[in-house]
Amino acid sequence: MSDASVIASQRVQDELVAAIGAQHIAAGEEIGERYRVDIIGKYRTAPAFLAKPATTGEVAALVRIAAAHGLPITTVGGQTGTCGGAVAQDGGIALSLERMNRIAEIDTTSMTLTVEAGCILQIAQEAVEEQGAFLPLDLGSRGSAMIGGCIAANSGGNRVLRWGMMRDMVVGLEVVLADGSIVSSLTKMIKDNAGYHWKELMIGSEGTLGVVTKAVLRLRPNPLTNQTALVALPSFDMVTRLLRDLEVRLSGQLSSFEVMWGAFFELISTAQLAQRPRPMALGHPFYVLVERLGGDPLVDGEQFERVLADQIEAGVILDAVIAKSEKERAALWAVREELRGAFDPLQPCSVYDVSMGLIDMPQFVTRVERNLEAAFPGAKLFFYGHAGDGNLHLVVSVGKERTGDGSQIDRIVYETVQTVNGSIAAEHGIGMSRLPFIGLTRSEAELALMARLKQALDPHGLLNPGKVVAL
Repeated sequence: MSDASVIASQRVQDELVAAIGAQHIAAGEEIGERYRVDIIGKYRTAPAFLAKPATTGEVAALVRIAAAHGLPITTVGGQTGTCGGAVAQDGGIALSLERMNRIAEIDTTSMTLTVEAGCILQIAQEAVEEQGAFLPLDLGSRGSAMIGGCIAANSGGNRVLRWGMMRDMVVGLEVVLADGSIVSSLTKMIKDNAGYHWKELMIGSEGTLGVVTKAVLRLRPNPLTNQTALVALPSFDMVTRLLRDLEVRLSGQLSSFEVMWGAFFELISTAQLAQRPRPMALGHPFYVLVERLGGDPLVDGEQFERVLADQIEAGVILDAVIAKSEKERAALWAVREELRGAFDPLQPCSVYDVSMGLIDMPQFVTRVERNLEAAFPGAKLFFYGHAGDGNLHLVVSVGKERTGDGSQIDRIVYETVQTVNGSIAAEHGIGMSRLPFIGLTRSEAELALMARLKQALDPHGLLNPGKVVAL
């Protein structure tokens, strides 16, 4: 590094320290591993600085410093995304909002939660529940995902079927723009048609248009009952039939409908045998985890059992296990959520969350299996997902000797998604890994519009560069 570069770097560090304090700034090798590497270890970077502000004003000051020196700035959250969306650039600033983790207000009259962006999702869930309310967003990474990251990625998770994506829960936002100005609309109003709905631009933008610092989220009344079951089915046609029947017969209270192909269920449940017995026998083509959240303790359980019994009698369901306690419920959900132990031996893996019309899922699965087998004989594929909202997860392992073939696998998967008019990103966004393929999902006109929006809000391209939009 030249003398001039050293002097410039020291000047930046001095300004950052003056803005938020020396104890909240790290530089170079002082920066911890979690701020340098993404969750799947695909991206490793070397940001020049790590900053941990405590207020929106401090965030604004940091953004102004970055803008003055032409330094890229990336908000780093819980690092639960799988496509490199929150990886700081080499030589840039990694901005962590982990100190901004306060819950400002839980309003059970307006049914809103006002919370800072660095609050962990599970902490927010538990705080709301203590007040007799319910935050519907739920992810397998609830213990590490931050509210701001969920907004930036427009997270979905297990209950989209009933309550929608994060976009459907955001009522108000506070955001720091690329020039360091603060735009705040922390309203509790559900209906507000006064002018452009700028908040919608920020949700799902992956920090490329602004830094979310605070939000008002919509809450719901806390459900009084929870019925969870694991069921086995003979075909995908029966999966879709069961979904529609449950939506009707459970009177709109079906909250989760998680489908697992037989190979996925076998892999995960086998890996968990040391911790718990297999919840259901192997050998069925499909397994579905069903959750109903209701409001009548006197009748909900009996009705749930009767509905499933009718489906068994009709030949839709081949086998069913209903949780009778919270421990049994957690054991059923573990098959869907505790995945690391099963997939670690298959590393390196390529993971995908794509979406499409439910009617197209079987065709996509058949095509992608055929295409990957042709390119990588013996490839192992595992399918599972939130079938009710068309979100399908796919994990691909082609063997340790093929570690350099990830981009070819990506292309095969995403081009197959294109054949069914689907999307290459259902939950984890575009980030870096999907940016070369975004044209398979978005038209040229859409990409041009996205580029114009980015140019208008971040003309120097300093907010999370290299993600979502290619400039």
